[in-house]
Amino acid sequence: MGLKKGVEIKPATGKMGVLMPGMGAVATTFVAGVMNVRKGLAKPIGSLTQMGTIRLGKRTDNRSPAIRELVPLASLNDMVFGGWDIFEDSMYEAARKAGVLTRDHLDPIKDDLDRVRPWKAVFENAWVKKLHGEHVKKGSTKADLAEQVGDDIARFKKENGLDRMVAVWCGSTEVYRRPVEVHSSLEKFEHGLMKNDPDISPSQIYAYACLKAGVPFANGAPNLTVDTDAMWELARRSAVPICGKDFKTGQTLMKTVLAPGLKARLLGLEGWYSTNILGNRDGEVLDDPESFKSKEVSKLGVLEHILQPHLYPDLYAGFHHVVRINYYPPRGDNKEGWDNIDIKGWLGYPMQIKVDFLCRDSILAAPIVLDLALFLDLARRAGMHGNQEWLSFYWKSPMTAPGLYPEHDLFIQLMKLKNTLRYMRGEELITHLGAEYYD
Repeated sequence: MGLKKGVEIKPATGKMGVLMPGMGAVATTFVAGVMNVRKGLAKPIGSLTQMGTIRLGKRTDNRSPAIRELVPLASLNDMVFGGWDIFEDSMYEAARKAGVLTRDHLDPIKDDLDRVRPWKAVFENAWVKKLHGEHVKKGSTKADLAEQVGDDIARFKKENGLDRMVAVWCGSTEVYRRPVEVHSSLEKFEHGLMKNDPDISPSQIYAYACLKAGVPFANGAPNLTVDTDAMWELARRSAVPICGKDFKTGQTLMKTVLAPGLKARLLGLEGWYSTNILGNRDGEVLDDPESFKSKEVSKLGVLEHILQPHLYPDLYAGFHHVVRINYYPPRGDNKEGWDNIDIKGWLGYPMQIKVDFLCRDSILAAPIVLDLALFLDLARRAGMHGNQEWLSFYWKSPMTAPGLYPEHDLFIQLMKLKNTLRYMRGEELITHLGAEYYD
């Protein structure tokens, strides 16, 4: 039996703006996908909010409504898109260059996509060394740049008559950095903005401006962005939900499916070798060692947290985990993730698992962007603020409260997400105990 509660959720009335820092392959695939779905030209496959159901009550009750029927989510028809990019291309032009979607899905919505043109971006080459910005903001200080981003947000809201907004980072991976003094409090961060502190990245400037404007923020890359004390403090003060980090799409998605299965059957692990080849802009950015370091740290933590070698030393202590990413331009957005997994079974006899996932990076990321936008908007209307750990389902490196380890098991994450939705609506939480059927 679970706790019945229920929270007051404001209705999803009016238009909702979706802000995207970074309007490349992921963002254009997301927006073009929504536009196709709105016109009835395609199905939103991969989206939990659009295609998922949720069991309510006992199995014998036969209550399994669509998630969008249980909680008041914004309609796809009410979404308005805007954002920033270092290139001037309209969304149609950017989508054509990204090469993810064919003209079958782009040409019917060409005019709609063409109308979505990026605003000048906050960009600093030191943070993304492989890219060179052409369409960038100028400012005397980082505080000035943050104010310009805030002006963009206010103008977008006014010009489109928006009721509310959410932001999802769809930009590139920044170089690896640990939090330092400037990130330790909001006061120090704001002082750092005025003093052009070199440890404040472009993504943090976007996050700051969005949270100041009351806009929920999801971080789709392994950057620090909102994962600092300063941003957590600002999220609390502004009563705004945040979440992140790093979209869980290809290879790491497979790890969070397979590793729980190995642990459930108590099969040991000797080593897990992972390599990727991809040729899109993300691959080019990750060709820089410092940007790769951010991604590597995000990817490496998954197995440790799922397998818990400190609890199962005979099975998982000292396993070898290697992650490689190689930029290979001919592959484009069609990433290949290859895994060699050396496991051991009864009496220690060795076995192997081989996985070759020929995936489409942006095709897997686009429904995540949609779900995060809708769930963050739901959280905001439900009065929830700060880190939304119930959305860990979507992240390689879920943010958690200090001292709390992240939950990486995909199936536990899904249970956490669905129980949160049940809790919101005053439904019984599902424990899967099942004893009540046999009393």
